[in-house]
Amino acid sequence: MSKNEKLSGDSSIRTWLADPAGGPVLRELLAAGGQDEGVLRPVSRLALKRLVTMSKGAFTTGMIDELVRKVEAGEVPEPSETGGAGEADAVGSASASDGAPEFPAAQDAPEPESWVEKITPGRFDGMTVIVTGAGSGIGRATASRIAREGGRVIAVDISRERLEEFSSEHPETDVVTVEADITDDAAIARIIEEAGDRIDALANVAGIMDNMTPVHELSDAVWQRVFAINVTGTMKLMRAVVPGMLARAKGSIVNIASEAALRGSAAGAAYTASKHAVAGLTKSSAFMYGATGIRVNAVAPGATITNIEATFASELGAQRVQMAMAVLPDAVEADALAASITFLLSDDAVNLNGVILPSDGGWSVA
Repeated sequence: MSKNEKLSGDSSIRTWLADPAGGPVLRELLAAGGQDEGVLRPVSRLALKRLVTMSKGAFTTGMIDELVRKVEAGEVPEPSETGGAGEADAVGSASASDGAPEFPAAQDAPEPESWVEKITPGRFDGMTVIVTGAGSGIGRATASRIAREGGRVIAVDISRERLEEFSSEHPETDVVTVEADITDDAAIARIIEEAGDRIDALANVAGIMDNMTPVHELSDAVWQRVFAINVTGTMKLMRAVVPGMLARAKGSIVNIASEAALRGSAAGAAYTASKHAVAGLTKSSAFMYGATGIRVNAVAPGATITNIEATFASELGAQRVQMAMAVLPDAVEADALAASITFLLSDDAVNLNGVILPSDGGWSVA
């Protein structure tokens, strides 16, 4: 960073850590909370102020102001004052590994240009699209993009408060909110009723993470809940929308798989098995309906900033998964995933069926 540029909340985390003054003061703050800079590696390209939202209040704007004040006042701690951090959990839902590599100096690795969402007006004109998990994260970003591109969105979430907040942010669009538990048959029926006679597309985004437990430590409760939402809920909505799509000989379904559908090192046994099941459900359905005009695909996200938190209830699970995440690419905002999902939902993906699309920054090839 140029000496003429001042660090601020808008500066990237990577820039802070590479700065001769900013790095030590930020590491000092992390060490005070028993953490080290490795916890920030997956989100290093984001602005420091994004940690306020991601940490759900654990990192405050006041802390940023104090960091800036210390840098400007030259209150830089000695290197020994910032060491000794303990094992850290990731901020938000992005995970980091112990022993993460050092952040290179800013001049050695310039910041890549940030991606900016570009709306395609009219891409979903005349279409009714159901989006689950629409209250937050990837589902919210997907519902938002479809609505802004002209679609009628049936926004489904288990949280009424999140749905109302989402709806209030899109007053000029056609958004119908449905508070519903996708594992409940009555709720599924209500979603279909609200959607009406014509459902053009479905984005099955709602899902939950497990607690990173290997199979010998896995509880029945975790297994059943993860499968109920990630697999059974996905299946129930597919089962509900397909008859109408068959009658019109057209439709598009996009399920949310995960990197855990492509590898065994991204999560615990329950989540990994559930996302492999989603991939299988996607491929089977793509084959079964391949000649009917219905396309069924899936997106496999990598590290994404959402409200789905990863917890480690197993020492073995934490050790193994965190080690594997040493090659984890930087986490992205949810709108980057929405770009992949809406592409597959739209007619632009006319020749794609049965695809499990890794939207992961290259994690799947590491």
